[in-house]
Amino acid sequence: MGWWMMWLLCAWGAAWSKTLRGGFVSSATRMEPWRPVVRFQFRGDHAVLCVRITNVAAAVTKEARLHLFQAQEWQKLQNHIQDHSCTEKFSKAQLTMTVNHTEQNLTVSQIPYPETWYVFYVDKFTCEENYSESEDIQFEMVLLNPDAEGNPLDHFSAGESGLHEFYFLLVLAYFVTACIYAQSLWQTIKKHGPMHTVLKVLSIALLLQAGSAFANYMHFSSYSKDGIGAPFMGSLAELCDIVSQIQMLYLLLSLCMGWTIGRMKKSHSRPLQWDSTPTSTGIAVVVVVTQSFLLIWEQFEDTNHHSYHSHHSLASGLLIGLRVCLGLSLAAGLYQIITVERSTLKREFYITFAKACILWFLCHPCLATVSVIFREYQREKKRISKHHLCLWNCMGGELQV
Repeated sequence: MGWWMMWLLCAWGAAWSKTLRGGFVSSATRMEPWRPVVRFQFRGDHAVLCVRITNVAAAVTKEARLHLFQAQEWQKLQNHIQDHSCTEKFSKAQLTMTVNHTEQNLTVSQIPYPETWYVFYVDKFTCEENYSESEDIQFEMVLLNPDAEGNPLDHFSAGESGLHEFYFLLVLAYFVTACIYAQSLWQTIKKHGPMHTVLKVLSIALLLQAGSAFANYMHFSSYSKDGIGAPFMGSLAELCDIVSQIQMLYLLLSLCMGWTIGRMKKSHSRPLQWDSTPTSTGIAVVVVVTQSFLLIWEQFEDTNHHSYHSHHSLASGLLIGLRVCLGLSLAAGLYQIITVERSTLKREFYITFAKACILWFLCHPCLATVSVIFREYQREKKRISKHHLCLWNCMGGELQV
């Protein structure tokens, strides 16, 4: 059972880094031969898969091999899994490397465009019914793409390349903007004007987004050196993003449900003054709990540590649907508020805030739809960069207030 857990941890590690350490366990591969050790988006003509093992004798005895499949070819085999035996299926691998030396390199070349590859461990017991206990093979696997000079030294996959530089520029932009606007924004908040609570909640949400960007930058800075990074910082970035979304959800509900923003005496310990009716409180609790549950579910279904996921899972689909409904509800609620609001200042604020908030909640569904036209390795970068630009527009809307 312990070795089975080690194999699962190896597979889990594939989502965290592209430098993997663990053990090749024959019993685990027999139980789940179609579970890849790692997936990686190779690019260029000199990408390299490097494997180091400590027990060469055990690897030779078990006829240990690594089989590499292109994602499209692997998907075709999965769709016709009953038409091929276990051995036939692995024999169709595009690349195969026999593991029989302390250190080996496999060059992946002639790639017309970046594509995802799956790496599987196979030995003589994988497809056999009879199995005898054997020694496990401790390994370290490093996956590298060519850098700007063509040397295989880049730990980033094709879908991650450029994100390190992007987050650096994003953090720099947040810092410069904070230096320019922080003092005037703080003075506005201290005045306790009619939009005091809204500005506080929105400011906290944007600070959390800035914190998420900084944590991602720290993770990618470490990742660029060793291919492992700082998983804690990646998780912290996701946590900041989730809390930020929930903060925005509180704000959205306060407007859609018709809660007052400035006329009632606020409690300094609570982010918003909730309406006291059981109906409005019940709706608020249900929506917040639902969004929180879907966000956490999405993290478990897609273990890649980045703030925005592939939207292929059921949780992601439901989350997109919820965001669309919330955005439309916000638009309807604010339209009613704007039509009856007599104060010019508040009306202008509601219009500006409505644009920013609707953009905040609808940018995810829109980007998920638009990203379908791009290749797989481009989708992640497009979603992340465009999403942060949307948040930048939201911050601009706040500063205009």
